[in-house]
Parts: sequence; structure tokens; C-alpha cells
Amino acid sequence: MTSKTAKLGSCPTHARLVVFVVYPNIVLLDLVGPLQVFSHAPDLETGRNGYDCVVVSVDGGSVGTNTIVSIPTLSAAGIADRDIHTLVVVGGDGAIPGMKDPKLVATVTALTARAQRTCSVCSGALVLAATGALDGCRAVTHWDDCRMLADEFPRVQVEMDPIFIKDGPIWTSAGITAGIDMALAIVAEDLGRASSFSVARSMVVQMVRSGGQSQFSPALGRQLRDRAGQFEALHVWMVDNLHQPLSVETLADQMNMGARNFARVYANVMGITPAKAVEAMRVEKAQHALETTEKSIKQIAANFGFKTEDRMRRAFLRLLNVSPSDYRQNFHLA
Repeated sequence: MTSKTAKLGSCPTHARLVVFVVYPNIVLLDLVGPLQVFSHAPDLETGRNGYDCVVVSVDGGSVGTNTIVSIPTLSAAGIADRDIHTLVVVGGDGAIPGMKDPKLVATVTALTARAQRTCSVCSGALVLAATGALDGCRAVTHWDDCRMLADEFPRVQVEMDPIFIKDGPIWTSAGITAGIDMALAIVAEDLGRASSFSVARSMVVQMVRSGGQSQFSPALGRQLRDRAGQFEALHVWMVDNLHQPLSVETLADQMNMGARNFARVYANVMGITPAKAVEAMRVEKAQHALETTEKSIKQIAANFGFKTEDRMRRAFLRLLNVSPSDYRQNFHLA
């Protein structure tokens, strides 16, 4: 059995085994999104794929999804002699009966005991929580299932906002496409940022939604441009301080640089001016608030540094081609 204290990124002689656990009525994208990431993540040191992926179920055979596509699987017992690097419990409507299925819970419990890292995608957190693996851990799931996760498993520290959470060797992700974000972060941890960026570039997908909303992850976009991570700490600080007047001088002070030099270097690396970056972050945070809270547009504008509703409206129209009120009407999660 592989020790959980082993370095997660180390696998000198063979690809890291990623085991996906499925059961009837999973969400297909919960599986194939992260599976695509791991299946095509290059180990740049060896020139080979960094991972070997298998999909298992309790008894093996074909497992139905929430689409017309069924998934061929191995039985969990069929990989009993293999060390598991990363275990991923997939989500879907089947997670609700699944978390009360003794055979499924016992199977996931046994696999978790053998894994260096254990993950869930979306409502797969319900099944994982049933094993006790999430007790005492911070965890997230699809926003629609967070209350159920908290009610059914009070020992789990449920959070609603994050896209994904890492708590030691336990990773959980929010709904559906957030599993891709989590998988990319895992690849970055195991194989480095360059490998993760390589996969992210190849998987750019434009989702068609009304209102002209951009579906490309702003955070991933910043990371792709800032390959060396030169401004990574600054961006974290900026997101936490959007309520302040973030002038070029203020940002330059955070970097211990002169204002003119900072503005030049930042624009060269990021492809936009510091002022445009601040505006984009404010819009991004305001989008989330419009989606998930009942705060007024005036309150949201004040909270994220727009000062007035009109300035926030102009920023939304400039970047998203939609007003804040229309955005909330289309995307509020209530």
C-alpha cells in the first residue's frame, strides 16, 4: 500500500495512476472533463504522459450516465494490485442514492485508503463524505448540494464559494466544469505549471450563453499570460482589496517597483494596463455577487470599488456587453 505521506508529485518509474469511480446516473462531464485533463497532461521531464487513467465501478461493466452515453468500467477489485496516486469520485444525481449504498461506500472507502490523493467532482462529495474521508475537512460541492452535504454530514466544513478546495490530500470541487479547474491545479502541483498550461490551452471551450458573457476563466487567463508567476501574489492581493482605490502607485508599492517601470513591465507581461486589470477583476467579483447574493447593485458597486452604479454599469457593458441588472436576471442562482 502506498503511504499517504509520500510526495505526491514523485513517480519516477511509471505514470501516476488516476482512478475514477463511477456509479449509475453520473454527470458525464464530471467524468470526461477531468479525465481529458489527466489523459493529456505531459510529463515534460520524461516526454511521456504524466498519468495512467482507469475508470472503475463496484462490479465493473457498463455504467449509465445522465446522457445517452454509457461508460465501460473495470471492477474496483480488478485494480487491487495497483498503487493509486489520485482517486476521483465522480458526481451526478446518482450520488444521492449512492451515498446510502453500502457496496459503493465500502468500495470508495477501500480505494481511499490506498490513494495518495483523494478527490471528488461536484456531488461526488456526498459519496466521499459517506466514507468519513471528509470529516474535519473543508469541502465544497455543487452549490445546489451544499446544504445537503452540510445537513447529512455535519462533521464536514462545507463552503459554498470556492471553485475547488484542497485540504491536505483531500480535494473537492464545485459543480461540473469546476472539476476541470481542479484537475488542472493538480497537474500543476504534480508536473508543474507548464504542463498544466499546455493542457489548458488545448481545452479552451467557448460555451454559448445569452448576454455575451465570457466563459473563459479570468484567473486562468491571468496565469497563462503570467507564466513565471511574477504577478501571482499581486493578483491575490488585488482581488482581496478591490474596495480600495487601486492606483498604479499603490500596485507598484506592493511590488516594490517604481510606478512607471511597474506599469511598463505589467503591460508587457499581462497584455493590458494595470487599470484595465483592476477593472476586469472588479467585474469578475461583481458577477459572482450578482449570481449568488441578494445585495443591491449599489451595494455591490461600493463593495468592489466602482464607487457608483453608473461606473459599474459602464464597466459591464464594456467587458461583457450586458448591464448588471440584465446579468443578474440571466444568471442569478436563486
